[in-house]
Amino acid sequence: MISAGDFRNGVTFEMDGNVYQIIEFQHVKPGKGAAFVRTKIRNVIAGAVVEKTFSPTEKFPTAFVERKEMEYSYSDGGLYYFMDQETYELVPVNESDLGDNFKFVKENMVCKILSYKGNVFGVEPPTFVELEVTQTEPGFKGDTATNATKPATLETGCEIRVPLFVNEGDVIRIDTRTGEYMERA
Repeated sequence: MISAGDFRNGVTFEMDGNVYQIIEFQHVKPGKGAAFVRTKIRNVIAGAVVEKTFSPTEKFPTAFVERKEMEYSYSDGGLYYFMDQETYELVPVNESDLGDNFKFVKENMVCKILSYKGNVFGVEPPTFVELEVTQTEPGFKGDTATNATKPATLETGCEIRVPLFVNEGDVIRIDTRTGEYMERA
C-alpha cells in the first residue's frame, strides 16, 4: 500500500480497478484548511491523462508494471510477435497495444513489453533507432534556407522530415519519442 503523501513521479498504483502512474505531483499546504496532494496521473492501460487531488492520508495498493525486454520477430495480420530472449517463447501483441512510435521498429529490434498481471498493454521501442532512408528527393546546392527539411521514407515505411543533405541509402538516427531526425549514423 502507498499513501498519497508518499507519491513520487513514476509511481504506479491501483485505483477504481485501473492502474495509474504519477506524471506530476505537488504537495499543497494552504494557510487555511487541510493539506492535499495535487497530481497529474496517466491510466497506463488506456493512456488517458487526468488531474486529481488526494488527501495525503488516502491509501492505494501498489501496482507492479513488468517491463521485459523482448525481440520483435514478425507480424501476422493484426498480431505482432515478440520473442522472450531467455525462454525463446513467442508472445503475441495486438496491433492496438503498440502505440504510434512502433512505426520506427524493424524486425529483430529489442523492445520493452509492458504488462500488468500477465496482460500486455504496451510496447516501448528503443529510444534511438538507426534506419536507412529508402526514398527521398535530392537536395539542391544553394537551397539552404534556415532549417530546410524534406520528406524521406524510411525502411520501415514511415515518413519523417530530414535535412536537405540526407540522401537515399543514408542510415540516420531517429528519436522514437518525438519522431525527429537526430543525426547521420
